[in-house]
Amino acid sequence: MSTIGFIGLGQMGTPMALNLIKGGHSVKVFDINQDAVQQLVEQGATAATSPANAALDSEFVITMLPNGTLVKNVILGENGVTTTLDKNSLLIDMSTIHPLETDSLIKQMSELGFSMMEAPVGRTSEHAVRGELLIMAGGTKEQIERAKPLFDCMGNETVDCGGAGKGIRVKIINNYMSIALNALSAEAATLSEAIGLDWETSMKVMSGTPAGKGHFTTTWPGKVLAGDLSPVFMVDLAHKDLGIALDLANQVKVPMPCGAAAREMYNLTRAAGRGRQDWTAVLEQLRVSSGLEPKVK
Repeated sequence: MSTIGFIGLGQMGTPMALNLIKGGHSVKVFDINQDAVQQLVEQGATAATSPANAALDSEFVITMLPNGTLVKNVILGENGVTTTLDKNSLLIDMSTIHPLETDSLIKQMSELGFSMMEAPVGRTSEHAVRGELLIMAGGTKEQIERAKPLFDCMGNETVDCGGAGKGIRVKIINNYMSIALNALSAEAATLSEAIGLDWETSMKVMSGTPAGKGHFTTTWPGKVLAGDLSPVFMVDLAHKDLGIALDLANQVKVPMPCGAAAREMYNLTRAAGRGRQDWTAVLEQLRVSSGLEPKVK
């Protein structure tokens, strides 16, 4: 069992720290919210008086904070973690912050002789309570292996994302897609209701197609990712159907900003001469437009 300093007892941090306690670890907690600290003290934690005090004599220090400025201040600021952290200890930032801030912190910590990795989490606060988080680990193989017993207390799946800074990058992309899909799904649901469709029927149909299942696991693997853009569903036809949906939305006065932006992607793809290619060519065209090496020769 390990001695752990845990800093940041918000909606996610509190159950994560509690699961470390339940896992038999010795946990010293710090947060400016003293009620949150007391709640965990009653569950077996020790209260720390500062980030420095949380790090003192700890084999691991975990930060779980709302933004990069706070993470930096807690680690490098006055009474920060680095003022007491042992050079043999491991600092794990599990916050969701800007990847470039993560890169900078890991670089600064390395220059000071400290070991740091990042391991942001996926899923919800309910999963955090149950110890079922997805942990996206960015660090060396040795760091991840060392931290794995802690991760196993807080989550039920740890993904090695491929090195320092890669965990937070995966987390940001995952959140970007989930958040954007939430808005697009809201447009589809609202249009369904506005044109008189039963919600249960719409949900049943869309849950069985790429609309609900996503393209990562349905259309892309057999087409664009396999280097094949022969049409199963042409870009031109997708553009046409998208236009019909947008016109219908206009007629019933439903705003569709996500759909309108998507049509510009199809316009770009058609303008590049890909109108008769498979609709997954949208990915290839965006990649090429971004200066990446073509997948499809």
